[in-house]
Amino acid sequence: MGITLVDAESGAQPPAEMLSVHYEEFRRVARRVLNGDAQALQIQPTDLAHEAAIRIAGFNQMSVDGRTHFLSLSARVMRQILIDEIRRMRARKRQAPVETQWPQGAIGRVDLEALDTALTKLEAISPQLASIVERRFFAGLTLDEIAANDGISESTVKRQWRAARAWLAAELTD
Repeated sequence: MGITLVDAESGAQPPAEMLSVHYEEFRRVARRVLNGDAQALQIQPTDLAHEAAIRIAGFNQMSVDGRTHFLSLSARVMRQILIDEIRRMRARKRQAPVETQWPQGAIGRVDLEALDTALTKLEAISPQLASIVERRFFAGLTLDEIAANDGISESTVKRQWRAARAWLAAELTD
């Protein structure tokens, strides 16, 4: 048992090597997600990156096909870490919502827990749209990276991204 990480360019890599190659990207994404009120969390970008790396390294079985796929899986892990931390913080004391800035100002400031709830609802309606949002927001992937990873055109991903943002904007403003 173990993790098999396969990079299209360099072939199979040990988990520690793949994690170290992408660690700076983990930190960059963590800094972006933790901007705004999210800084009130008791977790720093480096801690979030470390926790994600530890959880990924602890997986018993995982097959990854390249950087984009690896970062897509990492996005799910980071999202869960953030939501767990928000829930722990709120359980300790009554706390105002933890907000962060939506990428590219598309929606404005969003409550991370409300975003997670909305993404869960969106996932039930359209797993593809939810996956695009998760990869854009939590992994910082570009639309062309998502298109290449999914094997679809960039224009399709752009259309899906617009639809997902519109749905989330409506859901988060209710």
